[in-house]
Amino acid sequence: MQSIQANNYLVHFNQNAYEALNNHLKENKYSNLFIIVDNDTNEYCLPKFLPLLETDLTIEIIEFESGEINKNIETCIEIWKVLTELGADRKSLVINLGGGVVTDLGGFVASTFKRGVDFINIPTTLLSMVDASVGGKTGVDLGNLKNQIGVINVPQMVLIDTQYLETLPQSEMRSGLAEMLKHGLIYDAGYWKKFLDLKAIDFADFDELIYRSVEIKNDIVIQDPTEKNIRKALNFGHTLGHAIESYFLESETKKTLLHGEAIAIGMILESYISLHKNLITAEEYAEIKTAIKSIYDDVIIEENDIDPILELLIHDKKNEYGLIQFALIEGIGKIKINQSVENKLILDAFQDYKS
Repeated sequence: MQSIQANNYLVHFNQNAYEALNNHLKENKYSNLFIIVDNDTNEYCLPKFLPLLETDLTIEIIEFESGEINKNIETCIEIWKVLTELGADRKSLVINLGGGVVTDLGGFVASTFKRGVDFINIPTTLLSMVDASVGGKTGVDLGNLKNQIGVINVPQMVLIDTQYLETLPQSEMRSGLAEMLKHGLIYDAGYWKKFLDLKAIDFADFDELIYRSVEIKNDIVIQDPTEKNIRKALNFGHTLGHAIESYFLESETKKTLLHGEAIAIGMILESYISLHKNLITAEEYAEIKTAIKSIYDDVIIEENDIDPILELLIHDKKNEYGLIQFALIEGIGKIKINQSVENKLILDAFQDYKS
């Protein structure tokens, strides 16, 4: 697969990725190498990765507990302390090997340690391959508020090796699939159509679907690296989806949702809003709702859950001048950004989701 040119870095695929990495290590005089992993990728992915690494540099492994609940500033502080104790300096290289939590947090750690050291992302989940590791966003959560603290800073490169997907449970694959569905809905109707019958997909060609998803996200990010305009399209499904994800993460009585599970709900809700703002047809909405519900289990959202979910919208980092901003679809494959939505329509969307 041909590498994809992003903003000041390349996304490399499969075997080409390791050739690019090892060439990069030869061409740059790094002082030492730190690999950030969580306990899952330390067990399942690191043994696959290390034999492919060609370097005489001292390698240190830094591990933290997996899960969104650990994507916070406290974890960063612990990693900054370890980097300091192990002698990291401005010429160190950080490799983030893991899912979206690892690449988000590891990218932020590297971007802020000693005012910034080089880092490389190696995503190991479908979600991080098609979304989190590409685009330069780094960051951590503030309490239960998603990605409130962070910077936009690009890696030296992103390496996508789909063999890591063999280590994933089906739930994690479905989580990543949500972002791929989103890319079709906001940018490429033909790509969306490929997912309407999952049984018909030849998963021997799944690498090509991943490649196209990375292309779509990259096309959007290149136009608007700092999310002032069209990059907001990538927030479709995320305004309500993030609020739902945060609420379920914080609740003691709810089962924590994977990111993609929450975004799947958000896409149905925000498609309903798009319908009632006359941006999509009833037929398009029915197609979207049916397709997403055929992949993801229904999540029980009770009446007393809705108000606290709406409260979380106020803190969404996408808001401007105190107004909640939505990216809505304008027909399948197109987007309309900076849309305000009245509370009643949001409440109606939740009622419709439950039907």
